[in-house]
Amino acid sequence: MITEIIFDSPEATLWYHPESKIIHHKIHKPMPSESLSNFLYLGTHTMAEKSADKWLSEDQSIIMVDLEAIKWSKDVWFPETVKAGWKFWAIVQPKHMISQISMEKIAKEYQEQGITTRFFTDPDEALKWLESL
Repeated sequence: MITEIIFDSPEATLWYHPESKIIHHKIHKPMPSESLSNFLYLGTHTMAEKSADKWLSEDQSIIMVDLEAIKWSKDVWFPETVKAGWKFWAIVQPKHMISQISMEKIAKEYQEQGITTRFFTDPDEALKWLESL
């Protein structure tokens, strides 16, 4: 499978899988709020540019979810990403329980607004699910 690296840093990596039109990110370590929002916007921009509709989030390393970042993602990032074409979301669960609970709450809200979402523990399984759609 061909994979394009859109962004790579010690904090996070963003890929695009052109054959299956999947935006794919992995958070390697905590990021400042501004860096995180710029990173997610890059994914949104790539989604719109490539006419993608699937997003794979590898968030195993997230320890604590910043409440301000959650509010921003719901109020700003989410609507813009849906407008860019987002329909399917595979989430590789964070390892920390508090982060898992936060992610499940966010996913439930996004599902209620039309995003088909599934949780995984294995990134390869998450990718296979998105490729099957």
